[in-house]
Parts: sequence; structure tokens; C-alpha cells
Amino acid sequence: MSRLQQVREKGQKVAEAIATVLQAEVEIIDTSLVRVAGTGRVHNDVGSKLLRGFINKYVLKTGKHVFISEAGFHEICQSCPLAGKCFYKASIVYPIYLEQEVIGTISLIAFDDKQRQNMLARADSLIEFIGRMADFISSKVAETELLEEKIVMANQLEALINSVHEGVIAIDRQGRITHFNRSAEKLFRIKKSYILGTDIKQHFEALPLLEVLRDGKGFTSREVYFKFNQQNLHLVCTAKPIKSSEEKIMGVVATFRDFSETQKFAYEILSQQQHALTFDNIIGRSPSIQRVKEQARKIAGSNSTVLIVGESGTGKELFARAIHAASTRAHKPFVAINCGAIPETLLESELFGYEEGAFTGAKRGGKPGKIELANGGTLFLDEISNMSLYLQAKLLRVLQERQIERVGSTRVIPIDIRIVAATNQDLQELVQKGRFREDLFYRLSVIPLIIPPLRERREDIPLLLDYYRQRYSKLLLKEVEGFTREALDLCLNYPWPGNVRELINAVEYAINLEETNYITLDSLPPRMKEHFSKENLINTISENGGSVAPLQELEKEAIRRALHQFGWSEKGKKQAAAALGISRATIYRKIQKYQLHPETGAK
Repeated sequence: MSRLQQVREKGQKVAEAIATVLQAEVEIIDTSLVRVAGTGRVHNDVGSKLLRGFINKYVLKTGKHVFISEAGFHEICQSCPLAGKCFYKASIVYPIYLEQEVIGTISLIAFDDKQRQNMLARADSLIEFIGRMADFISSKVAETELLEEKIVMANQLEALINSVHEGVIAIDRQGRITHFNRSAEKLFRIKKSYILGTDIKQHFEALPLLEVLRDGKGFTSREVYFKFNQQNLHLVCTAKPIKSSEEKIMGVVATFRDFSETQKFAYEILSQQQHALTFDNIIGRSPSIQRVKEQARKIAGSNSTVLIVGESGTGKELFARAIHAASTRAHKPFVAINCGAIPETLLESELFGYEEGAFTGAKRGGKPGKIELANGGTLFLDEISNMSLYLQAKLLRVLQERQIERVGSTRVIPIDIRIVAATNQDLQELVQKGRFREDLFYRLSVIPLIIPPLRERREDIPLLLDYYRQRYSKLLLKEVEGFTREALDLCLNYPWPGNVRELINAVEYAINLEETNYITLDSLPPRMKEHFSKENLINTISENGGSVAPLQELEKEAIRRALHQFGWSEKGKKQAAAALGISRATIYRKIQKYQLHPETGAK
């Protein structure tokens, strides 16, 4: 369909009006020489194509109007078969422009001498008038196309809005609802025919759209609670103002999603980012580790709380993840939090979440806590012994009632989680000292799982060394094929106070430093070699018949020398602890125990 064909009905009315007023016939032709409109003798030919149309072709090509005072004798007519005997008497043919493009012609035609004389007498004014009519027709084409474009855009927008999963509500500047998509119908359980055109306050006064309309400030992912049609809704809302080119607020558009679905989406993202760790990822063939793995496999299918006990670096979180992966909750999230790494003032809000305005700096709209995020899955509480008595009481309530309240809220949120806790301390001893609740201890230790330290499963050391050698060789793009005999012997006899974590760090350290194809003694961390230097000292004293120094004295002397070498600054103490193969917390404790000072070294 040509551009003029879109307005053929309006074009016909214009042609008839002109013909009546000017007492001449009118013909409108498109670029394909098809009559779009016509009056008088050509009225019945509307829709058909001109057989010759020499004048029209010329005007379409040049974009200039032509006045034929005597049809058949104009120079353009000379090539026409009807030259000198044309049934037209005279004509004015004017181009119809739209955006610099000629889209057709409009002609004023005289079919008899009277019409011709009338046209000749008023030629200039008729040319001007027919030019105005060409512009008028052009404007109608532009309006039609703009309207069609708007209709297409509106349909596309409607299709887009209906295709999104979120509920969409839009209001105009008077607060009337202009859009209400299918997802909104499902979410609020009401048909849009009852909603469109109504005031937002009539149905959704609790929704914060009027707030955005008033102050022009949108928001993202705000939690909204309200009751609608006998249903309690917990939604996540994002709202943005609709502004004109002059920055005037013309309305608001908001999207809504059920909070539980938002959690589910977060779970999916979280699970994609997490590696699926199973019992096969726990390396070891020793009887002690095999017994623990077998015990963990048996309890994985249960929903009972698990307490994993073991020294630092034994792989407690690895066991927790493996238990989760083997459970019926494997398709749900595994959320871990280190209770010892977060200040007590922040741990409560991290665990339980908070409402908007609960405290200074609280995020607008509030925030769900780790317990909510783990709903349906597993919550791993590492270093549970570091939790304050106040939070222990709140955690006990969660275990008993299976519900939580966010900080600053009185709204109860039901939860379904399995808790796996871990500690490197003796909780029973902490209970006796009043630092851990006895009732919580019994709730947590329904199924205790004790992870053996690496020194108690030395047959696993070669397997671990080889596994991490291969792993870090690939990561660091090095071809390290194994350990020398001396390096392997040292690793096999080293006590590994940091357990598997220390072994991993030692292998990574060695591969970084090693320049040959085998890890040598020189590439191993200094603390491992220094350990055997201390042992040799003890053995030498014993072999020479001298008095054996107490281990505490040796330990005190070793710490003093390390601090003398690395310094008493925070960095120096950290380096000294690393060289001695102990934690930073341990070296602080030992400094206090042996009353060591930087001035004298020892007191």
C-alpha cells in the first residue's frame, strides 16, 4: 500500500470538496500512477492505474508543478499517442511532498471549454490553492503514519509489559491507573478491567506510587507489605517517575515481584556461583577420615542440626557443603557466615536482617538476613563459639520456633532451614565457664561430627600434596612433576598445626618459588624448616647427656627470637606467627603468657 493509499477516504472527500467549490474535476495519483481519488469522469477509475500519465510522471520525477493550458499541445504531451486529441482540455498537476519526498500528485482538470476558461482566468490563484491542498493531504498522510506508529508502539509496549514476569502498574499525573499487566492480574488476583482508569488510592493506597509522583524520586527493590482482597502480600517494588522533555512528572511506573520468588531467583544465582562440593571432593583414604565421611553420608539425608568439631584448617566447611549437597535440600541455597569474622554489633543484622529505619545507616527498604536467604536450604554457622550469649538466645529461639523477626520489626517470618554449626573449641568447656548456653549446645550437637587433624591421618598427606601440586601447577602455569625425596620426607614428618589449610598454602608457596620441575627443601616455607631445627636442638641436648630444657622454655625462646627478627609491630607479629606456624591470635596469647616485652625481649 502506497503512502497516499492510507488516506484514500480523506483524499476522496477533499477531491469532492475542491471539485464542488472550483467547478473543476480533481484527481489524486500515487507514485505507482494509481488513482487514489477522483471526481467526475475519472471517479469510476479510482483504484486503477493511468495508462499513460506523461504529465504525472514528469511531476513525480522533477517535483515541480505543471500548468497545461491546452492539453495535448504542451511539449511534455508531444510523445503521448493522444497528442493533439487529448480528452483533457486543461490541467494543473501539483506534487504532494512529505519530508522532502514526492509521494504523489493532485491534479485540477478541465474536461470542457467552460471549465478550461474558468481555469485560465484564475490560473495563479488555482495553482496556489491546489498547492495548499497538496500540503493538506500531505499533513493527513503524516498524521495517519504517526498515529499508526503510535498504535504499533502502544501494541509493542503492551506486548512487552505483558511478557515480563513482574507485575507492572503505571499511573498518570492525576494518579489514575493507565497500565496493569497480566502478571499484575495474577499477583493481585484481579482483572485489569476493574482497575484501569481508577484512582490508585481506591485499590492500592498502601503502594508508594503517590510518594514518587509527589517528590519525583524513584526507588529500587523496596519491600512492601499490605493487605489486598483478603490476602497478605509481601512484595519487592521498584518505582520510577515518568518525566516529560521539560522534566515535569507525568506519571509513575512500578514493577512488583513476590518476595518469595525474588528469594528463589537469588538462590538460583547463588547456587550457580557456588561449586557443588560433594564427599568425593574430600581427599583421604585413612581409616579416620573414611569413618567421618561415612558418618556424614548417613546423616546428610536428615534435617537434624549438625555440629562439626575440628581444629582450624581441617575442612569443616567442606564437610558442611558435602552434607548439604547430599541432602534433600541440595537444590536450595547453602549460606555460610563466619560468626568470628563479623563484629557482634553487625552480626545480628547479618543473621536476622533489618527493617528500614531500624538503625542509623539502615538500607532503604530494609534487608533480608542470612537466615532468610537460606530459607529452604542450609545455614552454615562457622566459629559458633564466638557468638555472644544474646545472639545465642535468639538462635535458640529460631531452632525452637522456626521463625524470625528482623531487627526493628515485630513481623514474624516463618523459616525452614537446616543448621550446620562448626567450632574449633570445646563447647562443653565453654558451657562450664558460662560463655556458651547449655540449652543451645544440646540443640546444636544433636549429631556431632569430629574431623581428625591432619597429624592423625598422615597416610593422607601424600594424596593431598599431589592433588594440590597438580592444581597449583595448572593455575600458575608451571610444570612441577612432584617432590624431591627430602622435601617429601619433611612434609610427611611435619606436624601441620594449620592442618589441610596450611598444607594447601605450603604447596602454593612452594610452586610459586620453585624454578625446577620438582619441589625442593629450599622452596618450602621457612616455618617448616625451622620446626625441624628446633627438634634437632632438643635431640642434640638429649644425645649429649645435658639437661633437657622444658618445652615451654623452647617455645618462649623461639617466640622471642622470631619477634626479635621480624619486629614488634602488627606486621612483625603476623610474620613471626607465620614463621612459627601458629596463628596471630596464638602469638598474642603466648606473648602475654610469657610476659615478653620489646625492651628486654623477656621478663
